[in-house]
Amino acid sequence: LLPAEAEALVQALHCTELRDTGGKGWLQQHECVEKLNMHAILSASAGQEQLLTELLVTYTKIPVLIEDLISVEIWKYKIFTVLCRLEDFKPRSTFPIYVVLRHEASIINLLETVFFYKEICESAGDSILDLIDYCHRKLSLLIAQSASDSSQTVSTAELPPAALLSPSFMQELQKQAEAMEFEISLKALSVLRFITDQVESLPLSALTRMLNTYNLPCLLVELVQHCPWSRREAGKLKKFENGAWHVVHPEDEVKMTKLDGQVWLALLNLLLSRECQGKYHFDGFNKSQLLKLRTFLTGVLIDQLPNLVEMQIFLSHLAVTEPAPPKKDLILEQVPVIWDRILKKNAGKWEAIAKHQVKHFFSPTKEELKHQACRWAQTYSLDKLEALTPDKPRCSVCGMEASKRCSRCRNEWYCTEACQVKHWPKHRAACNLMA
Repeated sequence: LLPAEAEALVQALHCTELRDTGGKGWLQQHECVEKLNMHAILSASAGQEQLLTELLVTYTKIPVLIEDLISVEIWKYKIFTVLCRLEDFKPRSTFPIYVVLRHEASIINLLETVFFYKEICESAGDSILDLIDYCHRKLSLLIAQSASDSSQTVSTAELPPAALLSPSFMQELQKQAEAMEFEISLKALSVLRFITDQVESLPLSALTRMLNTYNLPCLLVELVQHCPWSRREAGKLKKFENGAWHVVHPEDEVKMTKLDGQVWLALLNLLLSRECQGKYHFDGFNKSQLLKLRTFLTGVLIDQLPNLVEMQIFLSHLAVTEPAPPKKDLILEQVPVIWDRILKKNAGKWEAIAKHQVKHFFSPTKEELKHQACRWAQTYSLDKLEALTPDKPRCSVCGMEASKRCSRCRNEWYCTEACQVKHWPKHRAACNLMA
């Protein structure tokens, strides 16, 4: 994006009503978020994200993004569940609903990219409390799903019989929502870690909320123990990195992932800073939970993140001492307001809102779908998406690194003309359809 284009998109960001989610004005907001998200990733990879950071701070748009994030989160829990139960709802396409589900992922990804900067964290103002609450909800869900291996989204038992017979309908959308929820929670972990980087400049209420209200140090200990981004399948260890599960070679099993690093860095920030040590209550329970970390502080881990030596020393000291309880000097405490405000404003209206959105937003005509598809094609151009992909394209036939693409549909990649000719009988039908 050109600087003027980025500025126009940032200025266009605004708060929307829950009832209008999925509508024309809301879709324009989503396009702005998507374009800014892609711009932020490309700028960060080139080390040129300072302009976007300055624009978001100058126009005070971080609180707007946080409110939009929480609004779509509530929509997913309150409205989406109603849509899944509507037996007479059989849309021509579920893509308009998918866009709403995708919106939360786009915002949290944008926040993850820009929250690296101190001025972004400070510009959030009082809404930083709402963002901390959001991150706590996501991490709690992540731990619960890891421990029980069950989804907290809409269960198939809540779906009507018609949906169960049509896996391409709401049931398929539900699976996509579950997959996105996992990735969103991992992004929330990164955002929380960046917030803890700024403990010295956070409001007192934010520190109190992280340390005492939600006891984030113990929550992070749970993440270290359960490690939701790592699992074993058929005797092989898999780890989730760059948006996908990868099989880990035996010699790399002890290698720390970026997500492991985020947890340990957040723990370092919350336990070793003076501001936090003076406000955290190291009672019997908290102390016993924190001391569980000593099992994981191996020499191999410390070699990869040397700062953990300080954590090891701190835990050894904690094991033989009884820290004094924190002074209770906080009389008035700020509390997050966005979640409660949206819930109170729409309480008892969830089904009515769902039916309104079905009628006006989620049952588009063929012409409306075609028009919207053209807009998305402009937003998600192939060149932009390829620039965001960490891996180079592979040949559809042999899997080798590819540099040639089908000139008609521009969807399939090949390493040589011979592979393209070999694949043509299989590719012909899809190519004719997409071209």
